[in-house]
Amino acid sequence: MNDVWITGAVRTPVGRAGGALAEIRPDDLAAAALRGLVDRLGIPPDRIDDVILGCVNQAGEDNRNVARMALLLAGLPVEVPGQTVNRLCGSGLQAVASASNTIRAGEGDLILAGGVESMTRAPYVMLKPGKAWDRNPPPLADSTVGWRFTNPKLPPDWTIPLGETAERVARARGVTRKEQDEFALESQRRAQAALAAGWFEGEIVGVEVKRGDGSETLSRDEPPRPDVSLDSLARLRPAFLPEGTVTAGTSSGINDGAAALCVTSPALAAELGMRPLARVLATAVAGVDPSCMGLGPVPATRKALARAGLAVEDLDLIELNEAFAAQAIACIRD
Repeated sequence: MNDVWITGAVRTPVGRAGGALAEIRPDDLAAAALRGLVDRLGIPPDRIDDVILGCVNQAGEDNRNVARMALLLAGLPVEVPGQTVNRLCGSGLQAVASASNTIRAGEGDLILAGGVESMTRAPYVMLKPGKAWDRNPPPLADSTVGWRFTNPKLPPDWTIPLGETAERVARARGVTRKEQDEFALESQRRAQAALAAGWFEGEIVGVEVKRGDGSETLSRDEPPRPDVSLDSLARLRPAFLPEGTVTAGTSSGINDGAAALCVTSPALAAELGMRPLARVLATAVAGVDPSCMGLGPVPATRKALARAGLAVEDLDLIELNEAFAAQAIACIRD
């Protein structure tokens, strides 16, 4: 089995819903990330074995294999294939895992992997009538977030909105409103500190956006809020249940952006003069009760650690997705 290296990683800035990236199609966002990565690393396009992108929505401009469309928009040769994967919130991670497994199996040496989402541009969708001239219009669904057209055979608890799953996790693990607010505030504080220190500058590929009658290059994330305080978070009403504890301030945002990583074999990296940023030791996925979906990182992490022959105590730095403050706190506790 081959070792797997990550030799480069770039991303676009993250835009707020309706923000600076609102006018940019998701395939163009992904193309900007891919082009930025290829240019930055000097990757010979004819050495790229595949492009794998994660995308959750796939209901609008990101439909019909956005990875393939994006790589063509990025100017890569038509001989470079592309595939789009969907593991919901883990789609981008799945793209990197799929690329890693391909290289580990000896079926490729250089794969561009990442993800793209434009939640702003997610369309309204509806089913087609089952018969011609049906006078009852089919239901219209907003594809921005959450389920659509769920199968009625599934238990109702398995298709509840994501925010309600966070409420269930909070109740199951005893995560209080105060703990969630404090956790969210610390996340905002760290984001501001990272921005001030310029930690993200090396990974961001600027995107040209419209400003009035002209344009400018956006190179800074929009979601971080410098004016957040514990008092302002405490004043927010529950977002999903009347008596709940999860608010807009302790939930992940509706955003736009794209990212791309270069996943390679050590042999080809050495040939091309690339140095490793990281080595992929193991990946894993796991399923949990859908009504508490946010706990999924716990069994998945345990499986990945076991495959790598490591324990939590061996890790110096852990990066955990914060879909909701309640979910992140529960995963940390578990």
